[in-house]
Amino acid sequence: QQHCDHTHNPANFLSTCISALRNGLVEVTLYFVVTTLPCCLFLFINVTMLFTLRSKAVFRETSRYILLFNLLFSDTVQLAHNQIMLLLSAGKPLVYPLCIALTALSFFSHNASILTLVLMCLERYIAVCYPLRHAAIITIKNTGEAVCVLWTFSLLIVLVEVVLMLNVPFKDLPNKQLREFCGRENLYPDQVAEMYHKVFTYFLFTYAGVTVTFSYIAIMLAARSASTDKVSARKARKTLLLHLMQLGLSMSATVQTSLLILIFQSIERSAATSVQVFLYILLSLLPKCLSSLIYGLRDQTIRPVLMLNLSCGLKHPKFLSSLQIN
Repeated sequence: QQHCDHTHNPANFLSTCISALRNGLVEVTLYFVVTTLPCCLFLFINVTMLFTLRSKAVFRETSRYILLFNLLFSDTVQLAHNQIMLLLSAGKPLVYPLCIALTALSFFSHNASILTLVLMCLERYIAVCYPLRHAAIITIKNTGEAVCVLWTFSLLIVLVEVVLMLNVPFKDLPNKQLREFCGRENLYPDQVAEMYHKVFTYFLFTYAGVTVTFSYIAIMLAARSASTDKVSARKARKTLLLHLMQLGLSMSATVQTSLLILIFQSIERSAATSVQVFLYILLSLLPKCLSSLIYGLRDQTIRPVLMLNLSCGLKHPKFLSSLQIN
């Protein structure tokens, strides 16, 4: 039974899909369409949201929106990367350097996304639990420094992984071609590299999960205080709950291999491939668009501007009347 490892890299997923659907071009085309259309829709929403966050001074000069921009940027990179790897894996195996570069890009943006999510939750925690000190702690300068630190840390972690992947002499590297699809398990030369990746991945998700949960509980307890803004606390609690769900969906990809093994052992190949497509959309595409949906629909400052941009600038009176941002 073939199965696929979907952690961070959807190329593994498609290798099984293609082998299962090799006999029918129509079926292969259908699966490409089913996965590509949602990706294009999510990319359009994310790119529009990124443009929105750079279009107004209130977004560029507010720490919360600066962090949101960074989260959306890393999610959009992952979203585009996932679909590109999905399409590339249907062709010839990639050369070793290109596969390493694409895999490193996936790790880099993934780590930055999780760490930015943690910073956003901490920002909400400070805003609700320490409202008088929020303006002094969460400044534009401090936010910029925190963003630089998290991107630098993510880069250092990825550089270590790249070093562990380079098991080929440099003189042979440019012409080295993978025998199979470009996937993480085809790049790691030994158990040390695999263990490093697993340990850091589990540590990152544990750290993020504990931080988000702590922030949620702290805000929930602070909401009982008479001095706390109840509306602000309720909104922050709902936002953190949505972020926790977002983190859970991303974390589910790390256990998908075991799940898919059970699926292939239990049901027919064609049905299992359909389940894989569903899981790909649910675990690889949807979580990367959740931030746009969470803030684009719930944030009353972003929503009118985003709706106007999504409508391609159509001059609807309803939009113009609600758009009061300089």
